[in-house]
Amino acid sequence: MNNDIRHDGARRVGQVKEVTSLANPIVKDIKALSQKKTRDETRSFIAEGLKLVIDALDLGWTIKTLVYSKAAKGKPVVEKTAARTIAAGGLVLEVSEKVMSAITRRDNPQMVAGVFEQRWMPLKTVSPVSGQTWIALDRVRDPGNLGTIIRTADASGASGIILVGDCTDPFSMETVRATMGSVFAVPVVKATVGEFLAWKRAAGVNIVATHLAGAVDYRTIDYRSRPVVLLMGNEQSGLPDELASAADSLARIPQSGMADSLNLAVATGVMLFEARRHLLSLGDHA
Repeated sequence: MNNDIRHDGARRVGQVKEVTSLANPIVKDIKALSQKKTRDETRSFIAEGLKLVIDALDLGWTIKTLVYSKAAKGKPVVEKTAARTIAAGGLVLEVSEKVMSAITRRDNPQMVAGVFEQRWMPLKTVSPVSGQTWIALDRVRDPGNLGTIIRTADASGASGIILVGDCTDPFSMETVRATMGSVFAVPVVKATVGEFLAWKRAAGVNIVATHLAGAVDYRTIDYRSRPVVLLMGNEQSGLPDELASAADSLARIPQSGMADSLNLAVATGVMLFEARRHLLSLGDHA
């Protein structure tokens, strides 16, 4: 199945399969990863962009297939990434731009994409310690919101995301794009409402939930004494009573103006940076 292709005349890169047909079965399999059913069955997903692929490899994620377009052929960093993929037991495809567009569902696709194994952290292994901040999202539905929250969690130094109930897929193409690579750096957990509430009782965490009926200004809450879980509600309906009643504090972000609510990702960002204010300084990120 794999062929040796010579680059720059004599230099041999390794096992690379050249593909130009959209009917190729491997291409069809990769294209099918746009569907959640296929991602779930194969426990795989697509990440676009050379930087994302390199970051994922550096963080120890398992690559199944590296895809690069002919325009990337011969670039040393692409060839090095191809060699790393082959060494890890992955497949390397050199494809036409037409195939790359079909795989990424973009008219102007990135020159490199990777198919990776999904990685989920089991809830039972999450044992927050002092100084840690986790985000629990109730039925988050918008891939852009989830991706932005994962990226913001990474930027703020949060420890991970707990997806509660029926949430959008963190490994969808839209979510992965919105994370800008942070999907590889931030652990993601999924849990039912019952599992989350049982975990909360045992974990010794301070659950701070945003709620329109919140009695407390979010800036007045003690975020220091215990590890914090920020509990954020669904975009349309907010937190159900079952979750809100389990919170240690119900917080509100003061607002003025005509808008009656904040976007979920923005609200989560505001909460995150307040919860971690005492832990962050400009020296943390040169």
